[in-house]
Amino acid sequence: MLRKGSELLKGDREVLLDLDYGGEAQTTDSYGSLQNGSFIPPRYLSAAAADEDEDGDDPIHIHCNTKSNQLPPQLGNYFRDGRTKIDFVLVWEIRSRRKRRGKGKVTGEDGEAVPTEENSRSERKKAQLAQWREKFVQNLESAGLLMEKEETANEKKTIHFLKLSAPWDVLVYYAEELCVRAPLQAQPNLDLNTSARVMRRLCIPNVMMESVPNRPLDYYTCAFRKSKMNRFLGCDDHENYFTNTQRHRVVYEILARTVYGKRKRAEVGVDRLVNEGVYTAAFPLHEGTFKLPRYEIRPDELNQRQILYHYWARWCKWYKYQPLDHIREYFGEKIAFYFAWLGFYTAWLLPAAVVGTLVFVSGVMSMGTNTPAKEICNSGASYLMCPLCNTCKAWNMSDICTMAKLGYLFDHPGTVLFSVFMSFWAVTFLEYWKRKMATLAHHWDCMDFHEEEERPRPEFAAMAPTMEQNPVTGVKEPYFPEKTRLSRMFTGSMVIIMMLCVVMIFLVTVVMCRGIISVMMFHTGSPVLRTEAGTIANISSSIVNLGLILLMGRVYTALAEQLTKWEMHRTQTQYDNAFIFKVFIFQFVNFYSSPFYVAFFKGRFVGYPTNYGTLFGMRNEDCGPGGCLIELAEQLFIIMVGKQLINNIQEFIIPKVKAWHQKRTLAKVMGDKAAHEPQRWEEDYQLVECEGLFEEYLEMGMYHLLYLKDMMFTEIRLDAHKFACEYRRPVAERAQNIGVWFNILEALSHLSVIANAFLIAFTSDFLPRLLYQYKFNNDLDGYVNFTLAYAPLNYTEYPMCRYKAYRDNTGNYSLFYWELLAVRLGFIIAFEHVVFFVLRAIDWIVPDVPESLELKIKRERYLAKQALAENQEALLVSRGRGANPATPGTSSPASDASFGNMS
Repeated sequence: MLRKGSELLKGDREVLLDLDYGGEAQTTDSYGSLQNGSFIPPRYLSAAAADEDEDGDDPIHIHCNTKSNQLPPQLGNYFRDGRTKIDFVLVWEIRSRRKRRGKGKVTGEDGEAVPTEENSRSERKKAQLAQWREKFVQNLESAGLLMEKEETANEKKTIHFLKLSAPWDVLVYYAEELCVRAPLQAQPNLDLNTSARVMRRLCIPNVMMESVPNRPLDYYTCAFRKSKMNRFLGCDDHENYFTNTQRHRVVYEILARTVYGKRKRAEVGVDRLVNEGVYTAAFPLHEGTFKLPRYEIRPDELNQRQILYHYWARWCKWYKYQPLDHIREYFGEKIAFYFAWLGFYTAWLLPAAVVGTLVFVSGVMSMGTNTPAKEICNSGASYLMCPLCNTCKAWNMSDICTMAKLGYLFDHPGTVLFSVFMSFWAVTFLEYWKRKMATLAHHWDCMDFHEEEERPRPEFAAMAPTMEQNPVTGVKEPYFPEKTRLSRMFTGSMVIIMMLCVVMIFLVTVVMCRGIISVMMFHTGSPVLRTEAGTIANISSSIVNLGLILLMGRVYTALAEQLTKWEMHRTQTQYDNAFIFKVFIFQFVNFYSSPFYVAFFKGRFVGYPTNYGTLFGMRNEDCGPGGCLIELAEQLFIIMVGKQLINNIQEFIIPKVKAWHQKRTLAKVMGDKAAHEPQRWEEDYQLVECEGLFEEYLEMGMYHLLYLKDMMFTEIRLDAHKFACEYRRPVAERAQNIGVWFNILEALSHLSVIANAFLIAFTSDFLPRLLYQYKFNNDLDGYVNFTLAYAPLNYTEYPMCRYKAYRDNTGNYSLFYWELLAVRLGFIIAFEHVVFFVLRAIDWIVPDVPESLELKIKRERYLAKQALAENQEALLVSRGRGANPATPGTSSPASDASFGNMS
């Protein structure tokens, strides 16, 4: 282990916090010595030399040996010495200079072009990037990272791979600064599958259960302290004490803090370097290939990536439980929480799917007993209906017999009960998810995690006009006036409103398109097309609407990204929340404006003969023969299922196309070397960069109101395959929940309750039938005739024709209409109050933190207090005296005895 680490790291902190660090820099020649070899900061070499004089053993010197003295390589991501772990890789590409003779260029003795005063802007840019890269590497060297460089080149391009590793002292220092959780005492792994416990108690075979090898151990943990190193489990094993994801987080923290330019410009961090094109990629390495070996191997000998692929990411595992602990260990808590939520959501959709299937089957079986449909089918020419458009002719109601029967499938007592069930389901689901979230947060040691005081975003740092002192850290950092930001946010909100108005304009366009198609179908003269004109128009307009939704979604997402950047949010969290809010509000209106129109507005402003409502000269739409619910179902099916299928195709094809392009580019560079087995960093460079979870959460949030059960299993395995096989390994991020998305889902759940209440009250015929049964006839005999009004006497085109409304012969609303309106409003109020009362009752009865978990939390805090106690000598004296009471800052003998067994 390196000596004098505290003195060295004190200097590191000064380098990282002082953007104008002007300490000793490595020369260009020294950096050039990285050619396909190892690189150790000089001050570590001097420290190692001092250790060699004292101990006669230099464990670091091995990095600088020649190839003939290297140890044989071992499996895993290591430097060529076989000992030093690769924690991160920086990649950049440089095009080879060709001999160019012409204006502004001269050729030197070595055959390369020598820059003159007339260098182009691109060449000056390349020189600037090279300078930033050189200084960045020098400061990484000063921060204590170990380096080794590889190159892959042909006559046109050279791809450089700079492998980085954090030595023990660097890991220890940053582990304490980042509050890494360290193990105190091992404990049995928890059984977090509620369904598995229920099925086990009922003695039901569980086909979803599968034993996954190498499950990570569970520990009582506390925040890491270097001064208490000997209190933690495994502190002597420096090689494996920190997990690979913890090592990645430490190195990424150094990369994100390290300066590469001037203080006034706040040029700092690897993210901005990637954005500027200094590096083409920066990523941690996967733990080997995901493909299983051809020879037989024990399951516990598979690497972590192979385990995830074999037991999680394959399509044949669609019905198995997800190995959440393995996902968390490999990808970090943030990604693990996403898959935990997706799996929990899918499991909770199972009872909803069963109930929905039973409701559908009951509707099919009871279609023959639908009295209103029978009356329509047997009416013959009894009900002459008024024309549906100004140029249309009257028609007989018996023509819509088929649609009347189909409409019963979407509007019968069972569907109403299903809507009530789903309202209770929505609010109950989120309450139990909070409970599950708390359990996972504690199990994964992130319950008390709070995001550290965040650094300014690289884009913010580059564009901020002034520098101000941070009141928390005391460090000067980029500053943007709050008043200016608020004014920009207000302007951005105006842009959002304008875009929402554009959506409304497109909605009106779709409505008019539907009306035009209906008229065209009616004028064909075909009895089939005339009867199905409404259905054909609805399906055609839904397809057009889907295209507009996809187009507007792309346009607005790009616009929202630019708006959010322009608003100059300081931290990444603030930026993400503002961006998520903008995109979600727009996408929600974009997706649901047309279905909401059909559900709650279509057919409400039709008017009556001699007094029809119009829009741009066209008569307002009325609901089709089967009612508005069947049209709503058609629209939702086309828009949502179509969007989901397109998304799945994009998620499946686009990553493969990008990966193919990366492989093709690298294969050209490798040339003859392509036949050899590529190195791990070369294979990972061919993969697609992980773009985060925003699109995944947005997609699920859009479908939360729809509960598309059949799509959820597909979504889990598709996302799992992308993360395990097609994406570069993302940096593991800590999180204690799913963030702002939980608030969005909670708002959507409450909105779904309100939407279901209005859907039952105003769109469904449930309440009109119920009131008719109560007042007139329990068997619904005569119901169809009761719902049809006669045209006013002054309507001369088709005297005494009928239309659907509760009006008298003068066009005024009947008494039944006002009674029904009172019943509808009363139902909405009662429904919402009952559902939200049940929600509050569940919230009160079901604690967010289970009782067993509260006991574990207390136990863990107790162990942490004992492990970090300062006065351990007093503790031993207290234990020796037996009954003496514990003094402040110490613990009781019994408690210390308990702590003494933590091994």
